[in-house]
Amino acid sequence: MGAQLRVYKQKISSAQTTKKITKAMELIAASRIQKAMGRVKASSPFARAVTRAVSAVATHSNVDHPLTREPETIRRSAVVIFSSDRGLAGAFNSQILREGLEVAELLRSQGKEPVFYLVGRKAVGYFQFRRIAAAAEWTGDTDTPSFHTAEEISATLLEDFSRGADEGGVDEIHLVYNRFVSMMTQSPESVRLLPLEIAEADDSEAGSAVYPLYEFEPDAETVLDAILPVYIQSRVFNALLQSSAAKQAATQKAMKSASDNADKLITDYTRLRNNARQAEITQQIAEIVGGADALSSSK
Repeated sequence: MGAQLRVYKQKISSAQTTKKITKAMELIAASRIQKAMGRVKASSPFARAVTRAVSAVATHSNVDHPLTREPETIRRSAVVIFSSDRGLAGAFNSQILREGLEVAELLRSQGKEPVFYLVGRKAVGYFQFRRIAAAAEWTGDTDTPSFHTAEEISATLLEDFSRGADEGGVDEIHLVYNRFVSMMTQSPESVRLLPLEIAEADDSEAGSAVYPLYEFEPDAETVLDAILPVYIQSRVFNALLQSSAAKQAATQKAMKSASDNADKLITDYTRLRNNARQAEITQQIAEIVGGADALSSSK
């Protein structure tokens, strides 16, 4: 009985220590999620403005630009997967990796070869473990993404897209990331980035938007050359920010669940410890009474 009590005490102590860690991580994630949400909201006006500008240029010009031209045959497709550098976020990484592989399988069924571009150590580790080749990797900047990382990713994607499949590049680009919906919901989302598909973030605004007539200086092609890379960077940066906010929300939810489970374990082990202690006391009383009866009967 004594050994059993020691085991229960050790388990209770271990659960209490685990609860302290998970509670601290939950509070840290709760503080970071507000900053991440603030960055997403701050970047939205610029992204909407760039989207409107690109929409206006594409609508009011008949320029055949490489970024807006739909190729006759798409042979190689880039799949950019946005994961995190750290774990302890529930199903955050597993669901986005599953979504990325499903997109790749869909592309294969259409006769296209997927080429993977990985963001975050979890995606890199997953692909290395399964010996799946990746064209490029970016790690170390997923918790608080910087615009410099978005510029690097955009430059690599634009370079490979401009080369085309004939020269080892790609014919289209897909982004796969977790979109922040609410504190409890993070939805995996896949978007075709190139060739360009103009889509307003707010459908109600897009339906009522009326674009004025534009004159391009020096010409529409030069304007597209200047504004389209900015548009691509804003979309990639928005995906990084969405993924960062979703990761912090997933971490907070996972750590709260872990803290609740630790509470349940502490309650269960405390009850078992009390039962074991009561059984030990009952056994000791029975032994004392039995010994007293034996002494009295021997006289």
